[in-house]
Amino acid sequence: MAGKLNLLTARQVETISQAGRHADGGGLYLRVRPGGSKTWSMMFAVMDGKRRKQTEISLGPAGAGGLSLAEARGKAAEIRAQRLRGLDPKAERKAAAVPTFGIFADEYIDTHASRFKSPKHLAQWRMTLGDTYCGAIRGKLVSEIGTDDVLAVLKPIWGTVPETASRIRGRLENVLDAAKARGFRAGENPATWRGHLRAILPARQKLTRGHHAALPYDDVPAFMAALRARQSLAAMALELAILTACRSGEVLGARWEEIDLKKGVWIIPKERMKAGLAHRVPLSKRAVALLKGLPQVNPYVFPGQAPGKPLSGMAMEMQLRRMDRNDITVHGFRSTFRDWSSEQTSFPHETCEHALAHRISDKAEAAYRRGDQFEKRRELMQAWARWCEPKLGSNVVQLKK
Repeated sequence: MAGKLNLLTARQVETISQAGRHADGGGLYLRVRPGGSKTWSMMFAVMDGKRRKQTEISLGPAGAGGLSLAEARGKAAEIRAQRLRGLDPKAERKAAAVPTFGIFADEYIDTHASRFKSPKHLAQWRMTLGDTYCGAIRGKLVSEIGTDDVLAVLKPIWGTVPETASRIRGRLENVLDAAKARGFRAGENPATWRGHLRAILPARQKLTRGHHAALPYDDVPAFMAALRARQSLAAMALELAILTACRSGEVLGARWEEIDLKKGVWIIPKERMKAGLAHRVPLSKRAVALLKGLPQVNPYVFPGQAPGKPLSGMAMEMQLRRMDRNDITVHGFRSTFRDWSSEQTSFPHETCEHALAHRISDKAEAAYRRGDQFEKRRELMQAWARWCEPKLGSNVVQLKK
């Protein structure tokens, strides 16, 4: 890069049309392509083993809308200063472009948001890759995340909540794979299970599989009394989820166009169902009364604060936390319903399974079972609503053991 500087003039930069490199000195060149487009580049030598190798860095377009001659010279001066300090300008540029894990993970989730089946699923990705579990690594460059960082996230929960830990590991692997594909990382993925973490962490089959904590069905009436006392939109969404035995994402994504209050039926489209099949939900008298009490001023039955969005996927879980019920989960109420229907009623097994919209695992049985037992399920859900109704004196909330 030795030699004279500032060999070009602004007029020359504007008028030069001959294809090729035109030196300004000190390694700065104006490259003119055969089509007439112009770019600035910086040439310098680097050591490749024992020999010197010429390398080039593009600085950006020249001319109208691009870098002026003075701006190009300023960028060239920065690169020369890096070289004098013994730095590799290409490596420095690449490092400056690498995002933190937190920024890249959030970008990854936003990019793939459309493939999540429900708002709750999306919220779970944001929560598990957010500060709750990954706070220690979100500020690190995604290129610097190593095995120790992954273990720092997983070890505290691997033995206590293995289901969550396993999902986080898989999500970390996906994000780090995407970072490598974008050129922000190199080498093996530190979140890979087979051939890597499998040799460090105990296999999941040796751990106790986590289950959704459920409320005993005998305690539901007292809980329902406490829930109705809250009178929040999230509390009403949770009550509807309990009365219908539906998944939280199905309830939070409910739209008024899906519901016929006169006929007492809610048809959830296949796009929002886990099994990919439309699901008819018979609404009990209490469920209809609850829905009639809600304003129909938004397409969503339970609208959120953001325009055009439903309540957050974590709204009902947060309602449980505000009630100091960290011992149970929203999804656990489906188990509560299933236990009650098996132990306290004589409804057939398949009717109860239909109520939960469970896919039939036996393909032969599924082929012959055409109906959805809607009228039987209407009787079942009305019986469930009567069971859930607060009993006399149930305004006294039972204390947890």
